[in-house]
Amino acid sequence: MTPNRKNSLRGLALALAFAAFAGLAPVNANADPGFQKWIAGFYTTAAKSGITPSTYRDAFAGVTDPDPTVLEKAQYQPEFKSQIWDYLDSRVNPYTVDIGRKMAVKYASTLRSLEQRFGVDRNIMLAIWSMESNYGAVLAKNDRLHYVPRALATLAYADPKRANYAKKQLIAALKILQKGDVSRKELNGSWAGAMGHTQFIPSSYLLYAVDADGSGHADIWNSIPDALATTANLLAKNGWETGRTWGYEVVVPSGGGAQAGKTHTIAQWAALGFVRPNGKGFRQTSDRAQLKMPGGPDGPGFLMTGNFFTIKRYNASDSYAVAVGLLADQIAGYGGMQQSWPRPSGALNVQQKFELQTRLKQLGYYDGVVDGNFGSGSKAAIAAVQQRIGMDADGEPSMNLLNALRK
Repeated sequence: MTPNRKNSLRGLALALAFAAFAGLAPVNANADPGFQKWIAGFYTTAAKSGITPSTYRDAFAGVTDPDPTVLEKAQYQPEFKSQIWDYLDSRVNPYTVDIGRKMAVKYASTLRSLEQRFGVDRNIMLAIWSMESNYGAVLAKNDRLHYVPRALATLAYADPKRANYAKKQLIAALKILQKGDVSRKELNGSWAGAMGHTQFIPSSYLLYAVDADGSGHADIWNSIPDALATTANLLAKNGWETGRTWGYEVVVPSGGGAQAGKTHTIAQWAALGFVRPNGKGFRQTSDRAQLKMPGGPDGPGFLMTGNFFTIKRYNASDSYAVAVGLLADQIAGYGGMQQSWPRPSGALNVQQKFELQTRLKQLGYYDGVVDGNFGSGSKAAIAAVQQRIGMDADGEPSMNLLNALRK
């Protein structure tokens, strides 16, 4: 076939795609013609992956413009930008531990069954559920949810850095719709297309989704057994070692920070002077572990075993994997960290954050959940109290404010 002939056929296919999908969306004064053109043109790519015209039309019916909040959220990912102590405070705290323990009781039978089937620690499953959707609470917040095909089309159209990712995930999302595991109305997720209780991106859903409750569909949006089973399946298929820990908090001996990033057996680390701060010995001393110091040279150390790196198959951030491990340990009743992070002078630790929020609530300035997170409601309460007592009303939590409220 000649190049001209190929180009003619390609042009005809694109024209047919435009004709088929130009009528997808109703007339809208705020519609983005470029976005609509992109959607129409992308069908030729989708069709090569087996997506039918009816699936494509249904997926994009009524979608007229990019999702603006997707592009805003794409600029900020806290696990990669926050100081690790602030990130951990917001995710590993008395609130998330308490809810996790309640969920452990509520879903004890499901967790026991999944633990036996996949060999993954039930507390790790619970910790990931907490990290991903606050045990499903996020799924009830419409302002946090995005229609997945629109969100991914937005990234593919307007975010060059994520365009290839978004195109791949959009094809996967369309396959999910076509398969019928979820309705169009329920195909919601994060700005990046992560879906359900345990926030699977579409391609990972296609690889790991499990129908644990026997409904005939792997429904990670509405079925907690399916969501937890899908999480366990991902970890199991990526090397989770049953009966092994994710890592150990350690006291770094003088000069030991130079070993950061290196890997030895646990026995070799012990010989170098690394010890657990709780005074307990190490288990499975023949296991290999890498030293990480996520808080910098003045912070605590962690000896990370293979399971830590398996958790990172869920999210590539070290901070995320540390949070999952620490939260799982506390849900299980093993206790929290023994050492302190090198916080700036005057910064609050997690217990102090909870105390400040509790005091604001007792004084009638705050009516939200005491969870250690200082969102707009907490900051407004802080600013009001600061103004009342003559402090600079910047709305920021501080040791000075907490001390003032203790008097």
